[in-house]
Amino acid sequence: MEKVLILGGTAEARALAAALTERGVPVVSSLAGRVARPRLPVGEVRVGGFGGPDGLAAWLAEQRVDAVVDATHPFAERISASAVAATRLAGVRLLRLERPGWQASPGDDWHWASSLPEAADLLPGLGRRVFLTSGRQGLPAFAHLDDLWFLIRCVDPPEPPLPRRHELLLSRGPYQVDGEIELLRTHRIEVLVTKDSGGGMTAAKLHAARQLGLPVVLVRRPSPAGAPRTVATVDAVLDWLPRED
Repeated sequence: MEKVLILGGTAEARALAAALTERGVPVVSSLAGRVARPRLPVGEVRVGGFGGPDGLAAWLAEQRVDAVVDATHPFAERISASAVAATRLAGVRLLRLERPGWQASPGDDWHWASSLPEAADLLPGLGRRVFLTSGRQGLPAFAHLDDLWFLIRCVDPPEPPLPRRHELLLSRGPYQVDGEIELLRTHRIEVLVTKDSGGGMTAAKLHAARQLGLPVVLVRRPSPAGAPRTVATVDAVLDWLPRED
């Protein structure tokens, strides 16, 4: 029976680990360790980096891994690129499991940006009170916007530099539309900034912005270099893996 390495701590990664464990497939889930209290998948869990593509390739060979599923966040460019290079070095099969991006609906006022700095450039023309949900690592891109006020929501405390005028909200989804509407109204938010992460856990803020008629700045997903075959569901991964009779 094939041994599988799952990269990532996403909801899709956890669902895949549960499905493979139920099948009796040997599986190891690898988490980057950037979140202080991550939701852990079932089965064996490894936390921390591998030391780049060479280190990951050596680990795959040492552990006799047969297949790797990259189920990392859509914006985790470094580990995805490392997975492509490492699996080629080790001669191991690789599949990308990635949730679909969000799609605009009637009433949405979306403004697309190719990067966080580009998103920051758009803000002065859209609103002065910003709900910023783009992740703690990208906050320096907004630190120079002294004339704007930010409500910053992230899971763990961010490192400086941060926008001078801000309020920090440490929180983890999933979120509900009613709660997001209340949050936006309470803080008199005029514009929302987020990444096109996709999925349902944090989509409520987009529905809330639509109902309140607020503009949304969305950062496009990066185009992965040398991307492997990509599927959108756990079932598709299970179909890709050989099944023991």
